[in-house]
Amino acid sequence: MEVAADAEDRRTRWVDKRLVQYGRARAQTLGWPDVYTFTKALGERAIEEFAAAHDLPLSIVRPSIIESALERPFPGWIEGFKMAEPIILAYGRGAIPEFPAIPEGILDVIPIDLVVNAMLAVAARLPDDGPEYFHVCSGSRNPLSFYQLYENVREYFQRDPLPERGRGEVRVPEWHFPGQRRVEARLRTGERLLNTVDRLVTRLPRSDRTRKLVQRVDRERGRLEFVRRYADLYGAYTEAEVIYTDDRTLALHRSLSPQDRAEFGFDADVVDWRHYLQEVHCPSITVAIRFPAPSRPDPEVRVVPRQDGVLAVFDMEGTLVDSNVIESYLWLRLAELRPEEWASELASLARRLPRYLKAERRDRGEFLRTFYRRYEGVSVDGVRRLMDEEVSELLLRRMSAASIRRIREHRTAGHRTVLITGALDCFVRPLAPLFDEIIATELAVRNARYTGYLASPPLVGEARAAWLKAYAAKNGADLKRSYAYADSHSDLPLLRTVGNPVAVNPDVSLYRIARKRRWPIESWKRSGGTPRILVPEAVP
Repeated sequence: MEVAADAEDRRTRWVDKRLVQYGRARAQTLGWPDVYTFTKALGERAIEEFAAAHDLPLSIVRPSIIESALERPFPGWIEGFKMAEPIILAYGRGAIPEFPAIPEGILDVIPIDLVVNAMLAVAARLPDDGPEYFHVCSGSRNPLSFYQLYENVREYFQRDPLPERGRGEVRVPEWHFPGQRRVEARLRTGERLLNTVDRLVTRLPRSDRTRKLVQRVDRERGRLEFVRRYADLYGAYTEAEVIYTDDRTLALHRSLSPQDRAEFGFDADVVDWRHYLQEVHCPSITVAIRFPAPSRPDPEVRVVPRQDGVLAVFDMEGTLVDSNVIESYLWLRLAELRPEEWASELASLARRLPRYLKAERRDRGEFLRTFYRRYEGVSVDGVRRLMDEEVSELLLRRMSAASIRRIREHRTAGHRTVLITGALDCFVRPLAPLFDEIIATELAVRNARYTGYLASPPLVGEARAAWLKAYAAKNGADLKRSYAYADSHSDLPLLRTVGNPVAVNPDVSLYRIARKRRWPIESWKRSGGTPRILVPEAVP
C-alpha cells in the first residue's frame, strides 16, 4: 500500500507539472504570456457574450500588477503577497543572484487604492455604446523600468538590510541582467552540479557531518528551485516589451469633480516610484521578516508511561547495533577460520561485494536472499557455538548505550517491545532479554546444516508494515500511540504505520523525509572506545 500510494503521488505530481507546461505553451501560441492572462481573456469573452445575450451594460476594468496601497486605507496596506513580493523578498534574502529580465523593460505596477478608486468611478456611470474597457496602469505615462525597480529595491536593502539568523545581516547581490539565455544556462549548470553533489552525498557514510552536508545541499537546491520557478513564471513578463495605455481611464479621471479627484483619484502619474518603493511598499512587506517568530525546536521523543496497548518497535542493524548483515557474517566466518585463512575469505567477499550492493539498491529482500546463500552448508550447531563463544560479545559491544536506555524506558512505561530485523535469528539471541517479541530471518535447515535459502520471505519494506498491522490487531495494540525506530529509507512503511516514528542514525533518504515531516531524529552511537572494526579471536 505504501509503494502504491507513493507511486500514485508521484504520478499525480508528474501529470500536474506536465499540464502546467502544456497549458503555458498553449497560451503562448495564442499570444498570451501564460495561462493566467489567457484565462482572464476567456473570462472577458464569456461575460461579453452573456451581457450581449441579455442586453446588459458592461464595463471591464483591467488593472496591471496590483501592489500595496499608496495612501488608503493606509500606506503599504495589502492583503497577502501578490506578484512582485516573492521576488523582492527573495532578493532581500540574497537568494536570487541573477534574474532574466530586460532592464529597460516596463514593469507595469499600480497601487491597490488607485484600482479601487477607478472601479468606483467606472461603476458610477453607464457605458455609452456596448462594452467599455478601462486600463488602470502606469506604464504609458509614469513608467517603472525593471532596472529602476532593481535600483530602488537594492538601495532600500543596502540601507536597511534583512537580518540573517545567527549571521548578522544579508548582503544583497548585484544584478547585471545578462539575459534569459545566460541565466537559463547558469541554472542548468547549477542543477547538473547539484545533482552530482547529491549523488555523492547519498553514498557517504552516515554521520552528523553527512547530515550537515545534506542540509547544505537541500538549502542550495531550494534556492535553485526558487529561481527556476520564478524565472519560468515571471520570465514572460520581465522580458516582454509591452506598454499598456490608459487614455480612456485618464479621461474618466478628468471628468470627476475636483473634490472627487482629490478624494478618489486614480491617476497613476501621481506615484513617485522612489518614495513608493523605498518608503511604502518595501517596509510593509518586510516588517514580518524583521521580527520573525522564534524558531521551532527540534521534535523530541516523549515516552508516555503507563499506556495500555502501546508498542515500541525497533529495527536492529544500523539502529540498535552499529553493524550490518555483511559484518555480522564476517564475525562468524572469521571466528571459524584460522588467521592465515582470513585474507582468502575477505578477498572472496570483496569480489562479490558489488553484486550485493546492486541488489541492496534494487530491493532489500533481494539483497538478503542473495547474501544469505553464503551460509549454504554451514553447521547450525557450529553457528550457535560461535555465537555463544565469540560473536555475542562483539554484538553487545556494538550496541549503543542510548538504544538500551530507550528500550528500558519503554519497558518501564509498560510498553510492549518488539524487534523486527532482517538479521538471522541466531544473531538476535543476545538481545532476547530486552524484547517481548522478536521477528528475525530464518534459514531453511537440512541435515543440521543451512541450505542457504530462507525459510520464509523476509520482513522488509511494506511487509514490515503489514506484519505490524496484523500483530497490533491480534494483540489489541493502538498503532497511533505506538513508537517505531529505524535507520533506513526501506523502513519508511514501518515508520508511517505508527503515530510516533523516530529516525535513528538515518540514511540520507530517510533523513530528508524525517526533516520534512518533522519526525524526531536521533543519533545513537556505539560506546566510546569501541573500535570501528571488531575482529574475533580465532578458534583454536
